[in-house]
Amino acid sequence: MSNTIFGIPSFHHKDTVKKGEELLTYIREGREMTRQEKLNLIIQLSIPSILAQLSTIIMFFIDAAMVGHLGARQSAAIGLVESTTWLIGGLTSAASMGFSVQVAHFIGANDFKAARRVLRQSLVCCAVWSLAICLLAILIHLRLPYWLGGTQEIASDASLYFLVFACAIPFFQLEGLCGSMLKCAGNMKVPSILNICMCVMDVIFNYFFIFVAGMGVMGAAMGTLLAFIVTAGLMTYFLLVRSKELSLAQDSMLFSIHGETWNRFRPTAEIVRNAVKIGAPMGLQHVLMGGAQIVSTMIVAPLGTIAIAANSFAITVESICYMPGFGLAEAATTLVGQALGAGQRLLTRSFAFMSVGMGMMVMTFMGVLMYLFAPELMGVMTPVTAIRDLGAASLRIEAFAEPMFAAAIVANGVFVGAGDTMKPAIMSLFSMWAVRLTLAYALAQQYGLKGVWTAMAIELSFRGILFLIRLFSKGWTKNIIEK
Repeated sequence: MSNTIFGIPSFHHKDTVKKGEELLTYIREGREMTRQEKLNLIIQLSIPSILAQLSTIIMFFIDAAMVGHLGARQSAAIGLVESTTWLIGGLTSAASMGFSVQVAHFIGANDFKAARRVLRQSLVCCAVWSLAICLLAILIHLRLPYWLGGTQEIASDASLYFLVFACAIPFFQLEGLCGSMLKCAGNMKVPSILNICMCVMDVIFNYFFIFVAGMGVMGAAMGTLLAFIVTAGLMTYFLLVRSKELSLAQDSMLFSIHGETWNRFRPTAEIVRNAVKIGAPMGLQHVLMGGAQIVSTMIVAPLGTIAIAANSFAITVESICYMPGFGLAEAATTLVGQALGAGQRLLTRSFAFMSVGMGMMVMTFMGVLMYLFAPELMGVMTPVTAIRDLGAASLRIEAFAEPMFAAAIVANGVFVGAGDTMKPAIMSLFSMWAVRLTLAYALAQQYGLKGVWTAMAIELSFRGILFLIRLFSKGWTKNIIEK
């Protein structure tokens, strides 16, 4: 049987997996690695993550296409609250990374017991965090569409969709935390396979609820909720039971009496403080970046239902271009985190530069494809000619920003792995609020949605330059203690 997927070596192949595990031990043991070995390791870790990221986008792509065939009103309803769901997703991700980056550092230092200690505490802290966000989201679901500038025409569908999403937040947090822990331990395969399975389940569930059960927008939300519940359960099993490095069964007396279980899971000041130090800047960044996305939605909303739908669909299509960058960013976070924990300064910087370079090359190629096939991609999303044409024009503007967008995405993954989150967050916030929103507000008055996307392209290019300057400085490597 062939061990390739469309000509690409399959990450399921046993020898490839063993080689990747062997190269990861090189980091922890302080052994020298050739340039080819480093490149192979980046590719082996990033390919499953890229495939999972792409499958996720395909899931959203198909979901949006299903809703798009219901009509412009239903598409606009989901598009209206989309930026808020991304904001919440960013908050749960920040909590996960605050703990999982610590796990990567401990694994790089060959201290697996300490890594499991961080894992246990993360389960408690993230559960409390996600439940608090869940309750807040439920409380605001009725008013949110109006706060975002939506009209009565789409408010009912938008609030119902957001309510179901709110109920899914704890499962979203658990799935993200477990996946992040596995990836930081070097296991990209299991989270990627499970995410791909989740996408397949989501499409099946959505088709049933939207078309068979006739639930419309509510059906799209229900299908996604069920897919997340199943995936979160499987991800938890593979982390807590099957993981070679992080399985909690390896610690004796895990479920003993006399309060021993709670003592092992009770958050401690040091670990929580480190999690806040890493995650708080990321959380603040997501809040303000998500807030900026919401403001951007409010700028688009007065442009009409066609513009709202075109903006939402174009964002989904553009995600196909930048998700490979996020896959490489995840690999960079793992490799930089473990190399930093092992005290290897030169290897840390080498992984950083190679990952960013690869990201820029891949996303440049994807940007070319997006420019060439923008009308066809939008045509899959919606049969409405006006939405398709406006979305395609917006995508072609954005295509020119993809190389620098890649630099920002992957470099941010590098900085997260190094625990350097404050300054990158400040740079992102300055770029978003001072450049994108200012330009978007000014250009939307005369050029409509095309003006908003022009502002986006300029801002992403500016942000990429800022991150490259930070990458080539030495400030982000100050936490490395050479051994």
